Amino acid sequence: MTRRLAEVAKKVGVSEATVSRVLNGKPGVSEATREAVLTALDVLGYERPTQLRGDRARLVGLVLPELQNPIFPAFAEVVGGALAQQGFTSLLCTRTLGGVSEADYVDLLLQQQVSGVVFAGGFYAQADAPHAHYKLIQERRLPTVLVNAAVDHLGFPQVSSDDVVAAEMAIGHLRALGHQKIGMVLGPRDHIPSRRKLDAFMASPEADPQLVEHTMFSLEGGHAAATRLVRHGVTGIVCASDILALGAIRAVRRAGLSVPDDVSVIGYDDSAMMNCTDPPLTTVRQPIDAMGRAAVDMLVALIERAAVPADELLFEPELVVRASTARLKPASVAAPA
Repeated sequence: MTRRLAEVAKKVGVSEATVSRVLNGKPGVSEATREAVLTALDVLGYERPTQLRGDRARLVGLVLPELQNPIFPAFAEVVGGALAQQGFTSLLCTRTLGGVSEADYVDLLLQQQVSGVVFAGGFYAQADAPHAHYKLIQERRLPTVLVNAAVDHLGFPQVSSDDVVAAEMAIGHLRALGHQKIGMVLGPRDHIPSRRKLDAFMASPEADPQLVEHTMFSLEGGHAAATRLVRHGVTGIVCASDILALGAIRAVRRAGLSVPDDVSVIGYDDSAMMNCTDPPLTTVRQPIDAMGRAAVDMLVALIERAAVPADELLFEPELVVRASTARLKPASVAAPA
């Protein structure tokens, strides 16, 4: 107990006596100090005293699939900053392969009495993934907001970048440059944002379903998928993430071709450093700042028991043209590898 008092007191910057008064429910402590002590208790991993467990901590879980893709750290920074402005502390939860799962994190966050959860890139976006932990959140009535497209039956508010518009922008850009044989590199077949991009692609009369590749969101996945497209002679490739696009550029080069002279490549996200790649990547930018702040605003409204419809708020993406796309040369046809 003495060690716990000392750690919490140091974290908050108050005396151990003040921490003791909060934990024992005694008067003489301001509400701001009381909240700071309880938040520090949660952050340090200590259980609240029984009489205080009914109070929600001013903590919000931020559940991400990974940190290797720079779009997720960027999103975490926006959400964390917006939460701090509202008086909340974010708890970053990142899934690990063979380790802590999304469902495990949900159990942990419920135990910590968090005020709410923001999910980005979670299993809610995959039709064939397990969804039981989302039902548990609904049963506990825990305020929750999802970022980007989800399966239909979950019933949470969503903040999304418009995948259909994103695909139309990318395809329209390549067609304006004279490209006709265009391929797509998408995420897994059950991935809802990828399905939406595919629907936009297939709506075009010139679309060829044989020029669509599904893969995992990784550099290696993009490389393997783009290798198959290059063998089909595509001159333009639209990818569902910047990481996939970097893999596609590598595949084009290993086939003895050039980006963009032989094959133009477009990414999605406009994550950090994409203007510093070789060549700088043409991509469709997700409006991360606006989306992150909107997600926090919706979550805080839910926490304050305001009525927030379980709708999807769509944000317009932006085409960022750099040097990985170019006008098709009259004799430019990608040769088989």
